[in-house]
Amino acid sequence: MSANQLIVLTPLMGSLVAGLLAGRIGKGGAIGATIVGMLISAILSIRVFMEVAVGNAPTIQEEVFSWIVSGQFTVHFGILIDRITAIMLIVVSGISTLIHIYSIGYMEEDPDQPRFFSYLSLFTFAMLTLVTADNFLQLFFGWEGVGLASYLLIGFWYKKESACNAAIKAFLVNRVGDFGFALGIFTIFLIFGTLDYTQVFQMAANGEFKQMMDFPLLGQVPTITLICLLLFIGAMGKSAQFFLHTWLPDAMEGPTPVSALIHAATMVTAGVFMVCRASPLFELSPTALEVVTVVGAVTALFAASVGLVQNDIKKVIAYSTCSQLGYMFFAAGVSAYAASMFHLMTHAFFKALLFLSAGAVIHAMHHEQDMRRMGGLAKKIPMTYAVMMIGTLALTGFPFLAGFYSKDAILESAYAAHSMVGIFAWSMGMLAAVLTTFYSFRLVFMTFHGQPADQHTYHHAHEAPWSMRGPLVVLAVGAVFAGVVGVPMIEKQWFREAIFLAPGHDALENSHHVPGWVKWLPFAAFLLGLATAWMMYMRLTQLPGILAETFRRTHRFLVNAWYFDRLYDWMFVQMAKKIGEGLWRTGDETIIDGYGVNGAAANCARIAGWLRSIQSGYVYHYAFVMVIGVLVLVTVYT
Repeated sequence: MSANQLIVLTPLMGSLVAGLLAGRIGKGGAIGATIVGMLISAILSIRVFMEVAVGNAPTIQEEVFSWIVSGQFTVHFGILIDRITAIMLIVVSGISTLIHIYSIGYMEEDPDQPRFFSYLSLFTFAMLTLVTADNFLQLFFGWEGVGLASYLLIGFWYKKESACNAAIKAFLVNRVGDFGFALGIFTIFLIFGTLDYTQVFQMAANGEFKQMMDFPLLGQVPTITLICLLLFIGAMGKSAQFFLHTWLPDAMEGPTPVSALIHAATMVTAGVFMVCRASPLFELSPTALEVVTVVGAVTALFAASVGLVQNDIKKVIAYSTCSQLGYMFFAAGVSAYAASMFHLMTHAFFKALLFLSAGAVIHAMHHEQDMRRMGGLAKKIPMTYAVMMIGTLALTGFPFLAGFYSKDAILESAYAAHSMVGIFAWSMGMLAAVLTTFYSFRLVFMTFHGQPADQHTYHHAHEAPWSMRGPLVVLAVGAVFAGVVGVPMIEKQWFREAIFLAPGHDALENSHHVPGWVKWLPFAAFLLGLATAWMMYMRLTQLPGILAETFRRTHRFLVNAWYFDRLYDWMFVQMAKKIGEGLWRTGDETIIDGYGVNGAAANCARIAGWLRSIQSGYVYHYAFVMVIGVLVLVTVYT
């Protein structure tokens, strides 16, 4: 077994040991097995990253075993490690390892710790399988694996009804996206006859495919556009983009380390990774790229607007994740894939830091998540306050922190695309940047500043144990330096053959030459958002209530997240219930039971009753019937 295979398999081994042998080796042994597995995977990922991404080692490709062999159709389970994969390995294995360590303290009082750690490692295995895949079927295997593991993790506290409902919701919404994703993979095989990345991308580049194909109701459609749009539907579900985003806030019902794992470094970034990996296909479809750009831009603004009024500390950060994913997608939509991957990497550090810091706050507040019940915590948990401030500054694009480099690269690329959708994305991104700074500092001011809302809980608040604070310090270092270290990623051809750009798609290269005001405007957006948040939550603390009352409908609209949950409940849930009730009442009770099973039984009972009534027991009655029968027979046959 090679070292590259161990990167993927050691989390699975740890998961199996913790899940199956916890009764024999004890809780400590089960937790230790998963952490050792993750440490091995992380160390080997660093080694691979240094070879492939930092050094000039060629792309690594290994065939592990033959998976499916059926006639001419052959799919193997393989490992592909190029520069885009090397970045994902560092992000996934590194962040997951820190979350495993953090969970020791956070889940200390939970009796089901071995099961929790088993699920965490299973999730990581599925994500590593996804990012190291060298064909679309293996990608789909990992894609569905993270979906299953997320269902298990979100619903980990299965005795809590809201957690079970959130897990089911996440699973079902992702199935909608995955249906489109599966259709895209089926179409790839139908058109190219293979699912191997190298062969598909090479045939696409050479034009060796049917240019148009029939699609129900639409007639002839461009083949590549159809494939890319179907694949993007899968990305919309997995990465919680507009229309398929509703599962993301409810996923907060799981333990806080789950929120960090799903929302920061792994599951939600799978869609971004897939679009960047499939750049040789998306680059051949301007229509698909425009759709990706528009959906990403709308998502960035939508999620930021909803984050303005959330009071649950974890939901604020969850909507922030949704918004930042929108940035990554519209960067890919304007062909700035390198900027998209750059922001994916930096976002993993500061968003994991924010989620885990929120977990430390919740731990200090005895599981309280409502920011309105907090306040003044900066003096009680100063270290948590410091690292959360670093994460907040990195998210909002404060100069020289991680988000400053990656988010500005995205905005400048969108402006430099010189297209209608590019300008639209840039405009939405700039407005979202103001809102991001506002809701981020609103969280900080409500949680750490002002007067305590609950004196009893405040009095007992305390710093988390070092098993939780240690990972926060490491992530804080990443949130500070990941941007400056990752700047070479957005230089021309850094990703080499991992990312393909069509001629003329040079938005990222042109971003270095945008006007000065375009470069300075994000910092102005930061100052505007900060000043507004300070004025409303530090200076004029009555103003938010006055505005909410004055603009009641707008406030209710945002609190209810643009009413998407209600809309979907009416369109799908209630309609499904009505259809089901109609089939039950009419189809089952009236037709099947009424005219079928019960009806036949009732008719048999009526006939039997009539026949029983003529069985009087008198001989002359039977003789009379026999005479009548003879007369009928004679009449008929004569």
